[in-house]
Amino acid sequence: MKPISLIRSILTVGGWTLLSRGAGFARDMMMAAYLGAGPVADAFNVAFSLPNMFRRFFAEGAFNMAFVPMFSKKLEGGEDAEGFARDAFNGLAALLIVFSVLGTVAMPALVWAMASGFAGDQRFDLAVLYGQIGFNYILFISLVALLSGVLNAYGHFTEAGFVPVLMNLIFIAMMWLAAWFGWNMGLTLAWAVPITGVAQLAFTWYSAAKLGLSFAPRWPKITPEIKRLAIIAGPAILSGGVVQINMLVGRQVASYTAGAVSWLVYADRLYQLPLGVVAIAIGTVLLPDLSRRLRAGDEAGSRESFNRGTEFALALTFPAAVALMVIALPLTSVLYQRGAFGVDDTAATALVLAIYGAGLPSFVLHKVYQPLYYAREDSRSPFRFAIVSMLVNAVIAVGLMPYIGFAAAALATTLAGWMMAAQLWFGTRRMGDAARFDTRFRSRAPRIIAASAAMGVALWFGQVLLGDMLASHAWRYAALALLISLGVLVYFAFGTAIGAFRLTDFRRLRRQR
Repeated sequence: MKPISLIRSILTVGGWTLLSRGAGFARDMMMAAYLGAGPVADAFNVAFSLPNMFRRFFAEGAFNMAFVPMFSKKLEGGEDAEGFARDAFNGLAALLIVFSVLGTVAMPALVWAMASGFAGDQRFDLAVLYGQIGFNYILFISLVALLSGVLNAYGHFTEAGFVPVLMNLIFIAMMWLAAWFGWNMGLTLAWAVPITGVAQLAFTWYSAAKLGLSFAPRWPKITPEIKRLAIIAGPAILSGGVVQINMLVGRQVASYTAGAVSWLVYADRLYQLPLGVVAIAIGTVLLPDLSRRLRAGDEAGSRESFNRGTEFALALTFPAAVALMVIALPLTSVLYQRGAFGVDDTAATALVLAIYGAGLPSFVLHKVYQPLYYAREDSRSPFRFAIVSMLVNAVIAVGLMPYIGFAAAALATTLAGWMMAAQLWFGTRRMGDAARFDTRFRSRAPRIIAASAAMGVALWFGQVLLGDMLASHAWRYAALALLISLGVLVYFAFGTAIGAFRLTDFRRLRRQR
């Protein structure tokens, strides 16, 4: 087996994800300035969430968790991996063409299911219109997910990592054009959705072709391998569906407060930065790596990959979570408060962001633990765990809504995330040594947490000292950069001093790159 360089690959995916999130921030800052948290913003956010929700349902649930391990094992075993991928591609395309048509026709019902609080005002009609324009995005982006999984299995993480960057750049360009020519901003954003889907599919298709892989459209074939994929993917799809139900409950709760849907979305964007850079990068690399190692019988290598991936995730996630909780208000104010986005919007978004921050480590742990199951073609256990998590989410969100309003949606998401992480951890005990923490991890983990706590104290005092600069339009960006730099300096200095990590670790990373 030609091994995947774990940390180098994580850094590659994480780097592209960071660029994507940076472009995404620029996109969201422009949206906040043009639309604020008004009815058009609420309507677009709900409409755009529909194809993304089903994308996670079909593509990320069925194929990133079921297809990738099967494809990676076939690639490792010298079997017809390309033919299997081609059959899966055509089968998924046929399914989603039908689903796209049905979803477009049923858009009023879907919008009501997502945000019944919109009924009776302009947000509902706008969301239906925007949703009908952009729902076919699910077809394009799901095929992109499959092709990206193929590229990742070959160790080509750069091409797949560029795809979300391309999406955000197109959104930014479309908003510039709309502002320049005076186009309707809501309709421009709605039409940008399918345009980005076509562009992303074209790019990944071309990248696969450069590797000599052909994915010409053909009538789908139901082979024994595709049947096996469906059997494995079934629970994975259902598990992804449970996650989306959690999101649905949250949006339903938020839809009864004007602007709350947008507050949740804007906060989600901020917390998705560390989540995407760390969790998605690790999950993307770890799944094919573990699958190929298991096929090759490399249990020691599997354990090493799991431990170093978890250690790397912890070292980046805990300080990010602390930062999101401690400096949620200055982060939100500096990045979003301008134009139509006012002080009240900032306060509400910051509250949600702090709550999300408390749940950040749990969602990163999901991405670390889930590959242990899916690499073993066990999709049933995560599904059972997801059911329990869904029940926790629904009870908390609906039960606390009368008392804390829209914040109940964020709190429910965080607590359900920790419930899922606990179950995933408990379930790995039957996997033996390959899923157990080694001595190095057990030594460093509490020190990483201690370094993160020290950083939190520094950030708290830092935002007090820089309060005037953070409130100044002229200095707020520089002040936020200084505050973040202070946090990074304290974290790495204190962490190095107490042995949470070593300078040799970072020198090793430089050599690997």
